[in-house]
Amino acid sequence: MDIAFLLNGESVTLRDVDPTRSTLDWLRDTQGLTGTKEGCNEGDCGACTIMVTDEHGAKAVNACILFLGQLNGKSLTTVEGLANGNELHPAQQSMIDMHGSQCGFCTPGITMSLATAHLNGDASHDDVLAGNLCRCTGYAPIIRAACDVAEHGVTEDFDPRAGTMPDEADDKDITRPETTDELAHALMTMPHATLVAGATDVGLWATKALRDLTPVVFMNGVKDLRDIRITDDEIRIGAGVTLEDLRGAIAPHHPHFAEMLRRFASLQVRNVATIGGNIANGSPIGDAPPALIALDAILHLRRGSETRAIPLESFFIDYGKQDRRLGEFVEAVSFKRQPDRLRAYKLSKRFDQDISAVLGAFNISVEDGIITDARIAFGGMAGTPKRATHVETALVGQPWTEDNVQAALSAFAKDFTPMSDMRASAEYRSKTAQNLLLRYWHEDQGLTTSVLEVQP
Repeated sequence: MDIAFLLNGESVTLRDVDPTRSTLDWLRDTQGLTGTKEGCNEGDCGACTIMVTDEHGAKAVNACILFLGQLNGKSLTTVEGLANGNELHPAQQSMIDMHGSQCGFCTPGITMSLATAHLNGDASHDDVLAGNLCRCTGYAPIIRAACDVAEHGVTEDFDPRAGTMPDEADDKDITRPETTDELAHALMTMPHATLVAGATDVGLWATKALRDLTPVVFMNGVKDLRDIRITDDEIRIGAGVTLEDLRGAIAPHHPHFAEMLRRFASLQVRNVATIGGNIANGSPIGDAPPALIALDAILHLRRGSETRAIPLESFFIDYGKQDRRLGEFVEAVSFKRQPDRLRAYKLSKRFDQDISAVLGAFNISVEDGIITDARIAFGGMAGTPKRATHVETALVGQPWTEDNVQAALSAFAKDFTPMSDMRASAEYRSKTAQNLLLRYWHEDQGLTTSVLEVQP
């Protein structure tokens, strides 16, 4: 594949390269840009954080699971590209002034996260840095550095898109479709191709499983998959919408869903991971599907010129098996506009950037004190995201009281037989699933249940 992009303001054209080679390896091995570090090599530690800029703005992303094929037509900035001659970028200077580094291994990635946030005017420091691990400095001086950076105005002579993009970036390539029609054609031509959107999951197939992913089709250039359409009746989210963009779009309508997404991996992952990928990979612990199932979401799929729509819950057949035919791809997910009764509770060992042990989503309607509808879905409780249909049946038609909620808890045993693994025991999962229903009821009565919301 031929790939063209900007690297620290300089035009780069790569001919006939492996499109699934990691950006991290290419930077370090062929360019000598070793400031970008290799830590976990799976997108968790943030040591490899770089800045990628396109028409959607500047984003901090993990270079270790970013394929070269995803860079076409974009601008890549590494820590070596921040300074203006002998004048350091404010993010670099603040890390020095606030003593934000000891061993220095994590420092370049932290600096890139701070520089990107500075460029975007993002002062949510805890969220920005949640994907950057540091095991020696401690986070207090790093947060002080983040606050110090935020006090500086945007550096006028720092422009990550400055430079002349090579003409080759516009070349047509069937593996780099720009519309859903082109994507459909590519998959009919190469039905066994590996689909790559954000590569936050597929990237690990290459870095950890050492799989050969070719042939590949890159979806990140399909512009109409990134559409979010909100009407009076419906919210429709394109499969290529990133989880960070979804978080912002869904917040006015279902803020608890958006708050759960704040804990979805890290900002570096959310900046590229897509809602379509989170659904299509069929993970039993994917965080978005339970919330969408609770919203009675419809999944829209396409194969060639043929489209179909199915309830999202029916897409997940069994562990590792989804209702997606060869050459078919997820086009969008939609759900009806509705009063906000949704709560999505994520339980994990760490608050930030951790895989869920249990994810419970509850959408219970109450009229005149009677439960008229209930949609409850869980991740981490079965081999797929799954509804608690027996619990729902036990609730609907009953008065919305604590006694009736308590009486419905025994129905969980009919819906789920969870497993024990490194994240949680079966007993823990069963008990906490029940507790989350109680939590929903208490919150609906006005009780504060989140320690993050308790005021002194």
